[in-house]
Amino acid sequence: MSLNFHLVLASESPRRRQLLSEAGFQFSVRKSGYEEVFSNEIAVEKMAAHLSEQKAEFMYDRIGVDEVILTADTVVINNQIILGKPTNPEEAVTMIASLSGKTHQVITGCTLRSTKYKTTFDDLTEVTFRELTSKEIRHYVELFKPYDKAGAYGIQEWLGMIGITAIKGSYFNVVGLPVHKVYSELLRFPHEDTV
Repeated sequence: MSLNFHLVLASESPRRRQLLSEAGFQFSVRKSGYEEVFSNEIAVEKMAAHLSEQKAEFMYDRIGVDEVILTADTVVINNQIILGKPTNPEEAVTMIASLSGKTHQVITGCTLRSTKYKTTFDDLTEVTFRELTSKEIRHYVELFKPYDKAGAYGIQEWLGMIGITAIKGSYFNVVGLPVHKVYSELLRFPHEDTV
C-alpha cells in the first residue's frame, strides 16, 4: 500500500508490526518510550483512545515533516474494570479466571499524528470465553507467559483457540490493531503538501 507520506509505527508490539506488514503497508518502527498512566478521570471506554493520543503527543517533537506517526493502545474491559498487563503468573491466572464464562470488551485506540494534523479513533470488539478450567488457565500461563498482553491472553494463541466461543467485531482489533479502520483513516489523512 503506497501512501503520500512516510508511516512510522510508534509501538514495540510485534503483533502490530505483523498486522501492518500483512496489510501491505510500508513503514518504519520507532520506539516511543511512553509510560502508560491510567487516569481515574477518563471513562474506561475512552481510555485506549486517550492513551494512544498521549503517546502521539509524547512523540510529537520526533515527527519529521513528511512523516505520520501511528500510535495505538489496547485495553481489555471486564465489568467496567480495565485489565492491564499482568506482572506475574498469579496475576495472569486471576485475570483469565475473571474472563472465564463471560463476555468482555476489547478496545484499541489509535492516533495518527503529523506535524500539523491529528486524528484519534477506536474500535470495540466483544469476546466471549467458555468456562475455562484452572488446569487450562495455568497451562496457558506457564507455556505462553502472556505478560505483554492486556487481559493476560492473546486471541491468536492456544487459549483463544480452545476457549473463545464468540467474537462480535474485528478479530484483528483484539490482536492489537483495527486494521480496517487504520486503512480507512490513512487513506483520508491530510498530507502536508495537499492542504
